[in-house]
Amino acid sequence: MMSSRGEYDGRGGEAPRTDGGQPTLKTIAFMTGLGVTTVSRALKDASDISLDTRRRVQLVARQIGYRPNRAGVRLRTGKTNVISLVLDTDEQLMGFVSDIISGISGHLAATPYHLIVTPYSRKSDPMDPIRYVVETHSADGIILSRTEPEDARVRYLAERNFPFATHGRTSGSIAHAYHDFDNEAFARLAVDRLTALGRRRIALLAPPTRLTYHQHMLRGFRQGLAESPAREIPFTEASIDQPIEAIRDAARSLAKRDERPDGFICASAASALALVAGVEEAGLVIGKDFDVVSKQSANILPLFRREIQVVNEDFRKAGDELARSVLALIGGERPENLGSLYVPHAVQTGI
Repeated sequence: MMSSRGEYDGRGGEAPRTDGGQPTLKTIAFMTGLGVTTVSRALKDASDISLDTRRRVQLVARQIGYRPNRAGVRLRTGKTNVISLVLDTDEQLMGFVSDIISGISGHLAATPYHLIVTPYSRKSDPMDPIRYVVETHSADGIILSRTEPEDARVRYLAERNFPFATHGRTSGSIAHAYHDFDNEAFARLAVDRLTALGRRRIALLAPPTRLTYHQHMLRGFRQGLAESPAREIPFTEASIDQPIEAIRDAARSLAKRDERPDGFICASAASALALVAGVEEAGLVIGKDFDVVSKQSANILPLFRREIQVVNEDFRKAGDELARSVLALIGGERPENLGSLYVPHAVQTGI
């Protein structure tokens, strides 16, 4: 029966609301005919509650828009039911931001957990947001990115036994949960494709040298060159973290040299757009005078220049894997069992 406020109680009366008009555990108990304790355990997916009952309770909870009172949960359990994504506010929008948030949120949707974004600027101390979350216990787990070989954030969290996962790996001895893209394999694939296109002078537009995946990409790049007829044209004047105007200008200057590259490898889609713009400003034609292989997370580069060769990186999948790992750590899994690596196998072209 529907109440005068349009609320269905499942019994012929109005479902009780006792939390400022919001649905509560009592609301769900009233609608399902179950006890409050049974409803609470069913929402937590307790194994001693039958699967049919869990599904019925969880369905009703979704239909009426039930949300647990996080303050009450914290008082009862000591948990916040929050996962914090520590996010660099200077990250390029064509990077991983929206997709990784979507992947994390999608995985958490079927759990009691919620995502909050804890921003910081790379101009400030990257330890600040980590210390804040841990010291205030404003989340039960942390996801962080832009890992360094010896990452102080990783050491700090591991020493405090605080659940966390990283987007990217470290080179240290601390075992931790992570999901990473195999940038070494990407660079080798890119060299192979460019040499197959007849390119013999190849430049790498790389990540900043302080990040771990710079090491991985550079190693794959040089391994690929060692096994090919091509050679490196150094491109140290730019990195993908620079403003796109600076990348464009550096690429234009490089393309005007007597010994210019005829092939480029880019570590991100935004940097590839800037690089192609700069090289074209120098009077060169893509597909004729030079070729580009770049990573991308959305199918944007072939729309800009269909000659650009691309390797796709799935940041939604990364977000899903990272959320899965953090929840597993909260559940007691050991971090050394929670590493995942995506290995790319193909370069694609929009032609």
